[in-house]
Amino acid sequence: MKAIEITSYGAPEVLRVAERPAPVAAAGEALIRVTAAGVNRPDVLQRKGLYPVPPGASDLPGLEVAGTIIEGSEAELAEAGLKIGDRVCALVAGGGYAEQCVAPIGQCLPVPGALTDVEAASLPETFFTVWSNVFDRGHLKAGETLLVQGGSSGIGVTAIQLAKEAGARVIVTVGSDVKAAACLALGADHAINYATHDFAAEVHRLTEGRGADVILDMVAGPYVARELSCLADDGRLVIIAVQGGVQSQIDAGAVLRRRLTITGSTLRPRSVQFKSAIAKALRETVWPWLASGKVRPVIHQVFPAEQAAAAHALMESNQHIGKLVLAWNH
Repeated sequence: MKAIEITSYGAPEVLRVAERPAPVAAAGEALIRVTAAGVNRPDVLQRKGLYPVPPGASDLPGLEVAGTIIEGSEAELAEAGLKIGDRVCALVAGGGYAEQCVAPIGQCLPVPGALTDVEAASLPETFFTVWSNVFDRGHLKAGETLLVQGGSSGIGVTAIQLAKEAGARVIVTVGSDVKAAACLALGADHAINYATHDFAAEVHRLTEGRGADVILDMVAGPYVARELSCLADDGRLVIIAVQGGVQSQIDAGAVLRRRLTITGSTLRPRSVQFKSAIAKALRETVWPWLASGKVRPVIHQVFPAEQAAAAHALMESNQHIGKLVLAWNH
């Protein structure tokens, strides 16, 4: 099969098309003929040598795919409500940038509604991440306010839509007025341009001093202290990336007095059992929203898989709104 491999750590140009043996599905796995694969920030970090591959995972980048199941135990597939020949999307621990990929059956989901494989490939990584962190860890409830740092990112456009559908109020931060308009069009209640406004002061203003109940943070570093300052009492800060650095200074007294929670997680190293539980929740709650069109994929650009380097360059430019996807021409 063709695959996109990281020839050495470095710039996008280190991504090259290569011939690889097709993977073989082990017990509990499905072999997928991949039509499309999502591009995500961890892929960029892996390419730079900053995100070690979990033990046992493929060295190929790619954490989400969509395509057709071509191999797997019929009994195990049936238990998950799937069969050979079904169109699915799947969350994987690696190996997505290839014409074939194995995925744990519990992490495979049917392509919802009338979505294309390209649209479906944009779903797993961000939908699993947002569900796990905003709802499972952050306990966001209807009527509460969610602040999303980076509202126009793949994570951001997913968080806006899921939180709104769940009945929450959504405030996002973005780096330009164009991105602000895109987030508002997706349903965000307010978009703060952090290049021209202090987001913490704006959150206070927009919530009449109450603050946000949940903050989804991909920056960390110096943002953490400012985020704690604009959390509501009993608020929850959920950190999912550290683009601004791993060191933060906090007012521990405020955490005590205002009963604040600081939490976070990474998804890739978690167990198949953990990810399968998220898949089950998504299939029950969110997949009907996708099938009905209440929630939709937001794709900025689709690249031929052979142009993975160009997709990575665009991601690093931060000029995109929503997801980038690689497509194979079988």
